[in-house]
Amino acid sequence: MDYFTIEIGGQAVASFRSENADDAKHFFEAEDFREDLTVLQSQGKPVWDGLSALSLRKATADEASEVEHAYEFDDDPERTIDDEFVVFLIPISDVGDDEDDDT
Repeated sequence: MDYFTIEIGGQAVASFRSENADDAKHFFEAEDFREDLTVLQSQGKPVWDGLSALSLRKATADEASEVEHAYEFDDDPERTIDDEFVVFLIPISDVGDDEDDDT
């Protein structure tokens, strides 16, 4: 397994583990993932504005360590080591997290 990092506008925002560079590129280019980046928020703004440059590179040792650390503390009993697992390197919130539930 290799580790990869996604940068937006030159800032590292997420890292993940992949079998090889081709698989990592496929995940990075997936429409679903890119859409998620426009829905998830960091500090009150979308992680990706849909316009800023996205890039994929090999993760640094510290970034790879963040991914490993997240796997160790993942509490999903059905997740396997082969499942996609993205670790955000910036604070993340979902738009729905801020909505009040009045019912």
